[in-house]
Amino acid sequence: MGKISPVSAKYIIHATISIEGVVDRPDVIGAVFGQTEGLLGADLELRELQRSGRIGRIEVTYDTKGGKTHGTIQIPSSLDKAETAIVAAALEVIQRIGPCDAKIAIQKLEDVRISKRKQIIERAKELLHAWIDTSMPDSQELSDEVAHSVRMMEIQEYGKDRTPAGPAILESDEIIVVEGRADVLNLLKYGINNAIALNGTNIPADVVDLCKQKTVTLFVDGDRGGDLIIKAMLSVADIDYIAKAPDGKEVEEITQKEILKALRGRIAVEQAKLETNEKGEQQPVQQQENQQGYRENFNHAERRESRDIHNRPRENRDRGRESRDNRDSRSRIRPEIRMPRREPEQQRSFSPEQAAKFKKTGEELVGTRGACIFDEKLNVLGKVPLTELYGTLKNINSGIEAIVFDGSIDRELVMLAENANVKILIGMESSVRPGEARLKIATI
Repeated sequence: MGKISPVSAKYIIHATISIEGVVDRPDVIGAVFGQTEGLLGADLELRELQRSGRIGRIEVTYDTKGGKTHGTIQIPSSLDKAETAIVAAALEVIQRIGPCDAKIAIQKLEDVRISKRKQIIERAKELLHAWIDTSMPDSQELSDEVAHSVRMMEIQEYGKDRTPAGPAILESDEIIVVEGRADVLNLLKYGINNAIALNGTNIPADVVDLCKQKTVTLFVDGDRGGDLIIKAMLSVADIDYIAKAPDGKEVEEITQKEILKALRGRIAVEQAKLETNEKGEQQPVQQQENQQGYRENFNHAERRESRDIHNRPRENRDRGRESRDNRDSRSRIRPEIRMPRREPEQQRSFSPEQAAKFKKTGEELVGTRGACIFDEKLNVLGKVPLTELYGTLKNINSGIEAIVFDGSIDRELVMLAENANVKILIGMESSVRPGEARLKIATI
């Protein structure tokens, strides 16, 4: 007898059987063939359909309990949909199986091709993914790779000590002093071409002379060696700013985002000197706070005020020992430290949820020149380029709780934000003191 396997069928008929008695599998199969014989005509005779391979093997599973038998019937079919439905309906006319009353109910008609189609789709996705990974890069990837290679080739040597440097070291008004050649290469990789290396703690004389002509940012590793470089440079060279890589990382290994964040958080060398401890070790507290996230002006005011009070008696004794001319000269070169206005408690406080949310958003926005707008539940209402922020605020007058953006807070922006009923404004820097506005102002 010719049969077809279930895997070659297009459809499967699923039915349940309930029998008022105890029967065997041959009784069920015999009832299916016997009680449908001649019912559907010669073309749909089940025995002939099975011989021709258009109906597959009838699978019967059953369980007998309490003198009654319950089970399922599965019949694979390669007929068309209409003929398969007719055969399925014919099964429900069976009323007796063996000597017992019985009832057969069709549960569903399954299209086997649907499951096969899903399997094909999943496999096609896997093949396409593997193909894309091994295919040729697009034009943008090619151009980026070429640009990176060219930048890496642009490294030059400066002075008689042949110090590694970027191609723009002479024409640029500002330079970045790093520790080694690998640091210069990493900065070149991301388009920063005004860096020059020290090659150790033995500072080259050419670098010292160059520092006298340029605005200098010293960019060191975030470890003990970086602190030693800072001490060495401060003793021999004219440095304007100091920046550090994240703790435990070196400049040569950090990403573009980390580089931009560190350079944006640089501190003035005068401030770094004020934060030197009694042993002369460099402790750039301000730099660490910039790298960690949000800082608020009133904290800096309290720390500076504390230092001024602590140092005032020593300064008075020094003034008593020195002449008026020396005192006047020292006061002219001493950096001016202005105390920020104390802002009200409600002005500067943030909830832990707000602080965490704003800190994370600020770190993500560094270098993007974008702005993120939040509602009162700290849901993101939208992200806009910084160039569109002013226009957005002009068209909105409510519903904004906070704005975090990669830019500077100025008076015009504060006025627009107040008119739009914004409660919190957070930027990278600010020319407006927190106490001069009705809304909360903070910097990253």
